[in-house]
Amino acid sequence: MRLTYLAYSFSLSVMYFSFVLLIPIAVALFYHETNAIFPFLIAATTAFMTSVTLKKVVRGASHIKSINDIKKSEGLWIVTFSWLFAGMFAAIPYLFFGISPINALFEAVSGITTTGATVFTHYDYPHALFFWRSFTQWLGGMGIIVLFIAILPQFAIAGRQLFSAEAPGPTEEKFTPRIKNTAAALWKVYAGLTVLEFVLLKTCGMGGFESLCHSLSSVSGGGFSPNSGSIVGYSHTIMWIITFFMFFAGASFNLQYKAWAKFNPLVLFRNEEFRTYFGAVVFIALALSFSLFVNMHYDLESSFTHAFFNVSSLVSSTGFCSADYVNWDYTSKILLFTIMLVGSCASSAGGGLKVMRWLLIFKIMKSEMVKILHPKAVFDIKIGNYSVPKDILYQTLMFVSFYFALVVISAFLIAIIEQNTVLAITGAVASVGNIGPGLGQIIGPLGSFETLHTSTKFILIIGMLAGRLELIPFLVLFQKDLWTLKK
Repeated sequence: MRLTYLAYSFSLSVMYFSFVLLIPIAVALFYHETNAIFPFLIAATTAFMTSVTLKKVVRGASHIKSINDIKKSEGLWIVTFSWLFAGMFAAIPYLFFGISPINALFEAVSGITTTGATVFTHYDYPHALFFWRSFTQWLGGMGIIVLFIAILPQFAIAGRQLFSAEAPGPTEEKFTPRIKNTAAALWKVYAGLTVLEFVLLKTCGMGGFESLCHSLSSVSGGGFSPNSGSIVGYSHTIMWIITFFMFFAGASFNLQYKAWAKFNPLVLFRNEEFRTYFGAVVFIALALSFSLFVNMHYDLESSFTHAFFNVSSLVSSTGFCSADYVNWDYTSKILLFTIMLVGSCASSAGGGLKVMRWLLIFKIMKSEMVKILHPKAVFDIKIGNYSVPKDILYQTLMFVSFYFALVVISAFLIAIIEQNTVLAITGAVASVGNIGPGLGQIIGPLGSFETLHTSTKFILIIGMLAGRLELIPFLVLFQKDLWTLKK
């Protein structure tokens, strides 16, 4: 890999992220919170000086004019380290409000990866900080690099390698001739949904600032709320609005763009992955509604509202809650844990294993079972009318193996450290799947990760970053070839 290219590209992403760090200052000025201006100025200055220093230290980096011939390995390196350092720079403002370095890093990484797990134990912080929490989730939901590809000319051509390194899902789907146009189209849908949700929430009685933060957090599949009680206590109308947008945060934005372009919602249901995603949500939500009605004695309307809200929240890895489901019956909690494992669609803002991979796994299993009776049979595994190449099937099997290996290893280590099996298993699933809350009183939907051991928080931070990067760029870091640098 070429060190000058890496330094130039990385310095660009850090420099533009420094400008992003200035945005919360507008919120601080609006609410006359002068004490909240300095933290973001320091964070922005630190990021900007890091960018300038990097160009100066690496000889030749400042003379590079374009990165159009960037290699795939270089793209993986740039995306991975851009996310790592984005988390570090995003953590700086938290340090000025009495939050320890490890907790600041945890909160920032949880935000930028749209996990939504929090270390906050009280909520008397400035509006600017709460906006920053939600805004980092909104940036991370679609992807920081994808945003840069959409708006910056320096990434216009080289964007393909960066886009494929960051875009979630087992396959990259390019639906416009240029990758820059694809990124821009995705962000239009993303921003449009955010504005629409804000307007609807505001119209239905939610405060302006809360509407903004909840819109940024739900469309991104994030889950940070400026309220200690998340969505608990809001009207059922508001819950259904947020449910709708959380559901679509977990649906493919590529597919949503096509539906909007053709002005035909039936386009969604012609897609096998969306049908499976929709079916899983409806089935689990109806089962949960029945459980809440029978076991928890909720009335019929509340059963449906809380069931569909919390199922949509967990399947899209958002992490909002409408009730403290830690106190629900065992059957209800098992249903919620099941939907946590399903995950969202490919090319969505949601996390988890992804519905597409589950489809491929079950199709592979079915073909192998048939081969027991018909050894010479040749099977063509398809998703819709698309024949899936063997290398994609192999990558899917590898990804699933690594995914569950990381969950198991994380859960094993956390169980030893915390001496709590439920916390360990659900915490590991929630971090690697970027879901946020786990089960149990400590890290439940209204709990806090603040009391966990420092080692546990580091394990969860690694899990959150690995999950958001879809494991592959993260695993590449352990290949020695990646560290072979040349000028």
